[in-house]
Amino acid sequence: MASNGPSSAAGGAQVRSGALVPTNNVTTIEGLTVRARIDPALTVDDVVKQLCINLKIKESPANFALRDETDELVTNDNLRKKIKGKVNLKLVNAPSREARETADKLRQKNERNIKLTLFSLQKFIREEQFAQEFINHNGLQELVSVIFDSNGNTLAYALTAMQNLMELDYGWATLDDEFIFKVVQILSSPTSLINVCRPATAILKKLVEADPMNVPGSLLASSSKSPPAAPPGSVYQYGFQVVFEQMRKQERLLETVVDRLGSADTAMAQYSDVRWEEFIAELERLNVRKAVIRLMSLHIMEDLTSCILDFQANIVRVTSQKKSTLVDPESEPSHAAALDYIWASSKLAEEKDDQGVLKWRKLGFETEDMVQEFSEVGVLGLGCLKNFVENYPDFSKGCEKKLLLTGPKLVLEQLSRTPERRCSIAKASNEVVELLSEHWAIFAPGYSTSTTFQPFFLDFYKVHSLATHFFLRMWAESGAAREDFIRVAALVRSQVKVALRSENVRSWREVEHDFNEREYRAVRDRQMKELELEDDLLSKVPVRNLRTKLYKESYEFVRQQRIQCLLQGAWFVNALPQSSPREPARRPGRPWRFMRLDTGRKYLHYVDSAVKFPVRSGLEDLPERIDVSMISEIATGTCAPPPNVLRDENGLPPTSPLIPSPLSFSLLSAHEGSLADQIAPDQSRWADWTDGLNMLRRDGGHVASKETASFVQALTEIGLKIKLLGANSLFWYHMAAFNPFPLSDLSGEKVEIPSGLVAGPPPTNTDFFFSDLL
Repeated sequence: MASNGPSSAAGGAQVRSGALVPTNNVTTIEGLTVRARIDPALTVDDVVKQLCINLKIKESPANFALRDETDELVTNDNLRKKIKGKVNLKLVNAPSREARETADKLRQKNERNIKLTLFSLQKFIREEQFAQEFINHNGLQELVSVIFDSNGNTLAYALTAMQNLMELDYGWATLDDEFIFKVVQILSSPTSLINVCRPATAILKKLVEADPMNVPGSLLASSSKSPPAAPPGSVYQYGFQVVFEQMRKQERLLETVVDRLGSADTAMAQYSDVRWEEFIAELERLNVRKAVIRLMSLHIMEDLTSCILDFQANIVRVTSQKKSTLVDPESEPSHAAALDYIWASSKLAEEKDDQGVLKWRKLGFETEDMVQEFSEVGVLGLGCLKNFVENYPDFSKGCEKKLLLTGPKLVLEQLSRTPERRCSIAKASNEVVELLSEHWAIFAPGYSTSTTFQPFFLDFYKVHSLATHFFLRMWAESGAAREDFIRVAALVRSQVKVALRSENVRSWREVEHDFNEREYRAVRDRQMKELELEDDLLSKVPVRNLRTKLYKESYEFVRQQRIQCLLQGAWFVNALPQSSPREPARRPGRPWRFMRLDTGRKYLHYVDSAVKFPVRSGLEDLPERIDVSMISEIATGTCAPPPNVLRDENGLPPTSPLIPSPLSFSLLSAHEGSLADQIAPDQSRWADWTDGLNMLRRDGGHVASKETASFVQALTEIGLKIKLLGANSLFWYHMAAFNPFPLSDLSGEKVEIPSGLVAGPPPTNTDFFFSDLL
């Protein structure tokens, strides 16, 4: 057999010309290429040993390993695939030897070679054999030293190598506060390049996730409120509090991050329950939301759609967290300070009556217990009321004829009325919080289904102030009394739906006009028409609470259904990214890919093929895999179909080459670019996989398809109607008693539905008859 060098058989026999067909070309460290026949039944160690014997290499075979042309390490798991594919291989240094040499090169700090060393380190540090030897050879300390002393691309390579090392759950427990502060300084520098900021942000994110509460395995039950101690040597010894302490030392950090929100490189830091309120307050002070709203208006930033929706979903989580956090002025100084500000702004004096102290009831609260009064709206409600008082100290900015008294003047104006005619300002504020939370489906962390931009939601406090003013105006214009509170709340709910409709395309000026300029009579007439089409019962507080519960259950049901689709697997087309060269595209040899999620939900296994074929259950037919934890974003509409693939398939939409398909999606990694570019066969499969993968992510992601969002909404409404049907069947049974009672729904749970029925006086004569019920 002809060869460029000595031929060898991995089984130990010398290959004679024409005797055996070689399977692979193998290139040695010296650059010599040989043609070898490798027995797939052997282990990689045996293959390397026989190659060293046949090539007369005197060093120990343990010093060598095999890699392919992409530098992927050949292991016992992928050896057969490399042989079958006739992949060109390289005989190179073993990972352990390469790790020792890399650590030594970093120690020497040779400016000429350090970039190349770090570039290789980025790839090899993911391999466990390499990483273990690199750590044992003090490589981590040398890498930290490079990060402290370098800049530019050298720093970017070093930070990326550190980021990849931290994907392991061991070996970096020696990183100290000095290192964390250095990374914070790198991020806070306005001159830091994007390729430097990305790995620096990922490092801080990894440190935040390395909280003692996240130690793998079950934690022993304990009555202690302090976090559990990390095992000796564990990397789970950091967490948000440790990182945030260093962030506080660098005053310009968050300001710089916010400034960068105007560019295409955006990131949102994670937080923990320990210091989340302080961190979010700082982000609010810097007006991060305004920067994101500005991005929403830039239609040229289409590639940021997925990132912005992720940010929006995170703000839903933050808002839900605030709403569920109880107001506790005795334990939380910030809560006490907010209440003190509200009271001081009212300019009222504390008094006493037959119930005791008369203070908060003057502002419209029903009791003096602030913990109880804010129990349904939490810190979110307190913040909204404080913002309402803060930003409208004298008059609103509406039309002159519609000036609304606010602040102390508003309070005094309400107190001047009889108790029956007063509008409970604080109660109205809390009711508006509930109405807005219902409108934007702020039910619980991780349950966001919006598929469009919601710029008005990001201005929650401002919308709340407008809606609260509208509530007070409707109260005054309708001449409402205490028992009319629910009726006025229904008017506000109706106006909220109108004013905040299609918020991704409407302007803020239109929202202000809808809240400030609409007359009571017009709002009332429209609401009456709406009531003809829907049941007023659905606006009751108990029913709203039931809808919240059913929404969570529906979301979880859809989530499990989507993930089940991933576990079953599906065929996709291997797509061409938009960044592909604009040269004439050719039909790829393997245009089809079958993907399936493993039962552990850690890897997406797949196989590329020239044609579709029946894939057996399990993972035997799927040799390749993608680590789900590496997926940082699921971008949609990003890639085009290869030529002559889709047009032959029935039911597949034809799309011109290099024009993104609406059924395409890409699995993006924070530091490796695209991990996969696929086109789904139909809209249903596209929704199943894009939303399933988003719901699988640790950070929850966001729902990408309207199909999934409407599915969750439909299940919620159907479930609500079924439960209310069960309640109504008992309602008529008990109606003759004319008493309020708890009604049991079909599940046996209780739904409080006030009957509101009052027995009138008996008729004065018998000149009447009972109408037939239709």
